Amino acid sequence: MPSQPAVLAEAADALWGAAKTGHYIPPLRATYPGLDAADAYAIQRRNTERRLAAGRRVVGCKIGLTARAVQAQLGVDQPDFGVLFDDMSFGDAEPISMQRLHQPKVEAEIAFVLGRDLDMSNPGHADVVKAVDHVLPAIEIVGSRIAGWDIRFVDTVADNASSGAFVLGGSPRLLREVDLRLCGMVMNRRGEPVSVGAGAACLGNPINAVVWLARTMAALGQPLRAGDLVLSGALGPMVPVAPGDVFETHINGLGSVKAVFEAAAAVAKEST
Repeated sequence: MPSQPAVLAEAADALWGAAKTGHYIPPLRATYPGLDAADAYAIQRRNTERRLAAGRRVVGCKIGLTARAVQAQLGVDQPDFGVLFDDMSFGDAEPISMQRLHQPKVEAEIAFVLGRDLDMSNPGHADVVKAVDHVLPAIEIVGSRIAGWDIRFVDTVADNASSGAFVLGGSPRLLREVDLRLCGMVMNRRGEPVSVGAGAACLGNPINAVVWLARTMAALGQPLRAGDLVLSGALGPMVPVAPGDVFETHINGLGSVKAVFEAAAAVAKEST
């Protein structure tokens, strides 16, 4: 049975409070047994509306759980999505304050910028290819308001797909210039490799992930629009971030992007 609106509101409040105070909360699935995927997205929408009311602007979506191994770990057979806001965006090598992050980890990704709306009823691969204006190398900084990253599907979906921030490279490429499936990726921390992968790690091809999102958003009556940014999912394993870390990601055919984290860190306390 669906959860009562009061339960969804309480769960959304808990995540909102954790984001504001840095006090991490227990897994939602433990506090509110019986939450399902629809409930989790309803919780996500509540806090999206809060952010919009506070003056933030939606700039696109992120896709999560694009690795088959991670899906198996969380007991699902499809990705999830979260909302990207204007204040999550950082430029290449721009310093990022640790105080705005929550148990941060980094992932190398390919970012898609759309040049056309995808408002047809069931967008296909050709529709997505035609709609993409350009692609960029990106680093997503994921984060969790759940203590110890103790998450399952409903926890991460409700928590805006464990989103935090993102860094975009400054060298846009056309799709025809890059083989997205075979493009290799290496992420270095101060020159030492910490994550390797390729486009094939993202649902076989990052385009497949964008098609999934386009179909999902169209079915929800919220189609992707021209100008939207889509982070298509990780190309390799995510890596924990420590204060003062510097990560540089190189993706063959796309170039490089660097994430620089300031040394000062906020002290977050777990709830009891």
